[in-house]
Amino acid sequence: MTAPARILVYGVYGAGKSTLAARLAERLGLPWCPVDDLLWQPGWVEVPVAEQRSRIEAVCRRDRWILDGAYHGWRDVVLARADLVVGLDYPRALSFWRLLRRTAHRLVSGEVICNGNRESLRSVLSGDSILVWHVTAFGRARRRMRAWRDDPAGPPVLLFDSPADLDRWLAAVPAATNPDPQA
Repeated sequence: MTAPARILVYGVYGAGKSTLAARLAERLGLPWCPVDDLLWQPGWVEVPVAEQRSRIEAVCRRDRWILDGAYHGWRDVVLARADLVVGLDYPRALSFWRLLRRTAHRLVSGEVICNGNRESLRSVLSGDSILVWHVTAFGRARRRMRAWRDDPAGPPVLLFDSPADLDRWLAAVPAATNPDPQA
């Protein structure tokens, strides 16, 4: 089997998708396209779904990429082109703790997330909070990853239920001889 050139990293909010995507991009020399940069405009204005789909289609037409998420309006585009799905199927408590820790850090540091956006106490305490999204999306994301894994018509799916298992796998992934993440 040849090394995958188009990889979807998938999991619930806070599981570590972006961190893993960055690590894979560096190790494999693949370009990483952070999904949040394609979906959010400044001021946390969501890009219309039709435009999201168009942006994702443009990425997926390329021969090489890593995406750190796949959402309702265009998930089919990514799955049709992916060579591999890496699913972070961690326990709810672990992914929620990671999300809570990351959110607290971003609130304190004022870290810019995507396109100039920052998390705020107001957004974290709102009904549209990423913490609420985690709670409501966890089961769906888990069922989706497991269904993909069991679907012989789709791309291969590797599910990891612990960071230690993921780290062991990542350590065994051969590094690119001429990594060029911008290619």
